[in-house]
Amino acid sequence: MPRLEMREIEKSFSGVQVLRKVNLSVEGGEVHALLGENGAGKSTLMKTLAGVYHPDAGEILIDGAPQKFRGVLDSRRAGITIIHQELNLFPNLSIEENLLIGYEDEFRNAIGWIQYSRLRSRVRELLDRVGLDRDPSTPVSVLGIGERQLVEIARALQQEVRFLIMDEPTAALTDKETRRLFEIIRDLKRHEVGVIYISHRLEELFAIADRVTVLRDGMSVGTYSMRAVSEDVLVERMVGRSVENRYPKVKSHPGDVILELKDVKTRALPHPISITVRSGEIVGLGGMMGAGRTELARAISGVDRVLSGKMLMFGREVRFRGPRDAMAHGVAFVTEDRKDDGLLLPFSVRFNLALPSLSSRHRFGFVLGKQERKFAEHWVKRLAIRVHSTEQPVVNLSGGNQQKVVFAKWLALDPKLLVLDEPTRGVDVGAKQEIYQLMNEMKVRGKGILMVSSDLPELLGMCDRVYVLRDRTVAGELTGDQMTQEIFMTLVAGRQGAQA
Repeated sequence: MPRLEMREIEKSFSGVQVLRKVNLSVEGGEVHALLGENGAGKSTLMKTLAGVYHPDAGEILIDGAPQKFRGVLDSRRAGITIIHQELNLFPNLSIEENLLIGYEDEFRNAIGWIQYSRLRSRVRELLDRVGLDRDPSTPVSVLGIGERQLVEIARALQQEVRFLIMDEPTAALTDKETRRLFEIIRDLKRHEVGVIYISHRLEELFAIADRVTVLRDGMSVGTYSMRAVSEDVLVERMVGRSVENRYPKVKSHPGDVILELKDVKTRALPHPISITVRSGEIVGLGGMMGAGRTELARAISGVDRVLSGKMLMFGREVRFRGPRDAMAHGVAFVTEDRKDDGLLLPFSVRFNLALPSLSSRHRFGFVLGKQERKFAEHWVKRLAIRVHSTEQPVVNLSGGNQQKVVFAKWLALDPKLLVLDEPTRGVDVGAKQEIYQLMNEMKVRGKGILMVSSDLPELLGMCDRVYVLRDRTVAGELTGDQMTQEIFMTLVAGRQGAQA
């Protein structure tokens, strides 16, 4: 049975030590979870294993033999494959073309041409294996986030894998897709593949993992059997303190109606939708993937045009011609995909923070640099964003700190309505608590919040009301005692007997 070991691994960037004598061992046929806050060093450790980074000290062994990975190809030849948290697909290419990249020689004929019929047959097998019902010629650009994640998994499975690293693989998957993923993982275990599984969803770890190693501040603080450890112990080891209340909801005192939709339709929402959001409350949008949650958030934020019906802000009808109009009316939109839609990754933290409110810090067309630096430093401190400098490229931040940058740039505008699409996707327990507290602060200040979430406990735990969407329209509204998982799932499934 194969065995992977990482011994005393150290790694620094620009003089800042990210990993300190980290140890990890993974057996073939084992699911070994890697747990830690954003910035704890999980991704750096896995990129070191995958050949993206070279360790400054320590060694990697497979079956007792030391390994020297000069790059990703060396790691791949040793049977190690990584599925990154941030998807690495080419949206302008088809599914089959994305799966072809790096494997062209396997599908060439004698004269060097790609045999697309053989490629398509192979891709169909892989898509069936991950449970994605799409034609291989489908452009990736039309796929949802969850479907793209399944394509990433299919791409990883097309080669002989001994150790598979999964970094937040279910962050954008539905419950059905997650169950399918777990079936894939169990099949890999039966074939003695070792799986290193990174997730912030503790309930997943107890469902699928055999052991867990916890990282904190770049150090391994313990390895535990999932059968012998509690959730509270893991949280405490991860954040260095106990977290008493996972969903710290504050009492709601709803005020005036900020937003009202009356029979609104868009190109993506063909059925009329009516909802309201008041000041001083958090309203949830729930439902299965494809139910229309993100499409509704995009319409409210001016990304998609309203074709019919009425949208009112504080009782006055509005027509947003684009996101700029929405921003002018006090609407801020934290998008689901921070990588593609929420941030300019190559640019600095300061630049990303300042961009939406740039007009308040320029004179005669010139940016007031001193003011902008103070502005950025204020919001980094305000949201406890972990950076070495506000000039640090945002691409080098952890996922949770990137999400805080997205929050900060919109909070700086002091919006009246904050639209959040999967705000805690890929965010650790500690960062989630900070985001929840920010939401509560805005709620207490009389702001309105509309939150899309696939995390049902989060939705029911943080929201004052929840609209359940099915088939791109509102299937029901949950309030008070109706906010239970049973009633929610009844509405989602479209069964009779819902009490909402």
